[in-house]
Amino acid sequence: MTAHPATHPTRSIRSPGWVPFALFTLVLVPALSGSMRLVELAGGPHLLSANPRITASPAPVVVHIVCAVSYAVLGAFQFSAALRRRRPGWHRVAGRVLVLLGLAVAFSALWMTQFYPRQTGTGELAYLFRLAFGSGMGASIILGFTAIRGGDVPQHRAWMTRAYALALGAGTQVFTLGIGKAVFGTSELTTDLSLGAGWAFNLAIAEYIIRRRTSSDRTSMATARVGS
Repeated sequence: MTAHPATHPTRSIRSPGWVPFALFTLVLVPALSGSMRLVELAGGPHLLSANPRITASPAPVVVHIVCAVSYAVLGAFQFSAALRRRRPGWHRVAGRVLVLLGLAVAFSALWMTQFYPRQTGTGELAYLFRLAFGSGMGASIILGFTAIRGGDVPQHRAWMTRAYALALGAGTQVFTLGIGKAVFGTSELTTDLSLGAGWAFNLAIAEYIIRRRTSSDRTSMATARVGS
């Protein structure tokens, strides 16, 4: 029985596709907010509300913002299958850079969570969420890097997808905080749960994508066996 190779539209080969640009949209608001904070710390005009925690110790915030925006933008292109096929070397080099950026994002977030004064309007639950999801992001990057070093591509993709989903938590939290406060009012518990919902929602989407990809890979392998 002869297997006929699947044909791909020309556009999918020549362009990175819509996924990176959708991810850019999600990260746009926190990226703009972070950029304004950097301008402020560099001596520019105060475009955001004052934050004494950041003013007292700006270095971790600068590291976090610069690395988080870079990680989000560069990482978005790693999800382009067309780009991975066309430029595998670029994918590998960018991946190594992203490991360093991602770990800097996770560890700076954990440092701020542990050593900065508690953010006004948040409680113990938000503190625990930040510790859990920050640690989860760092662990996912390490596990993803270990997997690819061992040649396990599916596990590498799965762990890196989880790490990226957690990194984009701030983008989703723009929506969960807005919805949470609109529905339940402004309170410490609402804020904490809304923050946690942002990370949890992203992680749920990541798990759906991982399972769908795994199912698709299994179907492709079964089809290849039948056609061989």
